[in-house]
Order: sequence, then C-alpha cells, then structure tokens
Amino acid sequence: MFSLKNKKAVVTGGGSGIGKAIATVLAKQGAEVHIIEIGKEQAATALAEIQANGNQAFSYACDVANHEDVIRVFDEIGKINILINNAGIAHIGKADTTQEADFDRVMRVNVKGVYNCLYAAIPKLRLSGGGVIVNMASIAALIGLPDRFAYSTAKGAVKAMTMSVAKDYIGENIRCNSISPARVHTPFVDGFLQKNYPDNIPEMFEKLSKTQPIGRMAQPEEIGALALYLCSDEASFITGCDYPIDGGFTTLNN
Repeated sequence: MFSLKNKKAVVTGGGSGIGKAIATVLAKQGAEVHIIEIGKEQAATALAEIQANGNQAFSYACDVANHEDVIRVFDEIGKINILINNAGIAHIGKADTTQEADFDRVMRVNVKGVYNCLYAAIPKLRLSGGGVIVNMASIAALIGLPDRFAYSTAKGAVKAMTMSVAKDYIGENIRCNSISPARVHTPFVDGFLQKNYPDNIPEMFEKLSKTQPIGRMAQPEEIGALALYLCSDEASFITGCDYPIDGGFTTLNN
C-alpha cells in the first residue's frame, strides 16, 4: 500500500520541518523527489539523508515567489506526478500592527508562491496524464487565531485555491487537496521560543503544546504520513478536500 514507485514528486520548502518530513516519506515509498528551497544549502541535509537511505532526491535553489525562476526550475524537472506546495513563512501581528512590507512579504511567498508553482506544475502534470497536488494550508484558514492576521489571510487563500484547482482540473485526472495542521514541532517553533522566551523555554513549550486538546504538538512525520496518503492511489477518490490535522483544536476547543 501507498507505493509511489515510478512517480516524480516536487516538494517546495522541502529542506526542513514539515517539507523535509514529506520529502523523506515520499522518497521512502519510492518516489523520485525534487526539493525546491530558497537556497540549495538549506536542502543539503534533507537531500543527504534521503540519498543515504538509497532513495532518489534532487534539489534546486529557487524563490517560489519569483515567477520566472519557478518556471525555469519546473522546466528543468520535466513531467511530474505530484506537487506539494509547502513553502511558506509566518508572521505575528494584528491588522493594525502588521506593516505593509510584512503583509506584502507574506502574500508574496504564501499566496503568489503557491500560484507560481501551480502555474508551472499543471502543464507538467498533464504530461504524465494527471497527478496530485497537495497544498499546505493551516487551521488559521479555518478559525480565528490571535495575532496571525497576514498568515491567516494567506492560508485562507491557499484553501480557496485548492478548491478552485480541484474543480477546474478534475476532468484532467488532477486531484487537489489541502492539509491544515495545528501547531507542529518544527525548527520554527524552537527558534520562536529561543527568540521570544529565552528564559523559560520549557514552560512556554508546554503551554504551546497544551493549546491542542490532545496535549501535544504534532510531529512533522505525522503531517508527512497524511500527505503520503493523499498522494497515493489509495486516495484516488479524494479531491477538493481540506484535512485538519490538529489534535482536536478546531472541534474540541469550543
């Protein structure tokens, strides 16, 4: 089950965190994985680990917000079967505390970056007779989160793009779904705690963990397992869906 043998997958932001976990599990299940990162050195560790296990992986330095750069990379990769739109950045702020430059930066990466990859990837999926797209949304797209105005706005757009693409390309054998995680224990979380709470990291880590009713953060590999399922033939009847993976956050916190 869940074999991706003879499939070619592109994972944006695949050098660390959730992206790395997804790239690793797709490669483990037989896919030839192509990692797109802002800098090639950022993908080096993931690439080395995947290749060390005897699996196929390649990396490309590319800013997903740069339209021409994205097209160039996808042309280099050629026909594909799977696209994982994972690359994104975070931002903390309310509507009246989010500066214009920060808002534009989040939109440029988290919204335009997804559009750019969809634009470049769909013709490559057609060359394979169809395929699968998985977009990384967030519970921020589903419910109100404090101090996450720009990020929530962007992830809401990602969820909407997912539904639009699913409807537009269902006749071309292209499935499109999204995943909406709650808090995941990634290097971003560790960096956030180190920067903002250097004197009480364990206490704040526990507090952030307990915001999920299940009592902990997700592990990147758990998001990777869901992405694997959605990319597999076992999920061939699924398109136009968003999957909260949130330890009960969206349903049990009310």
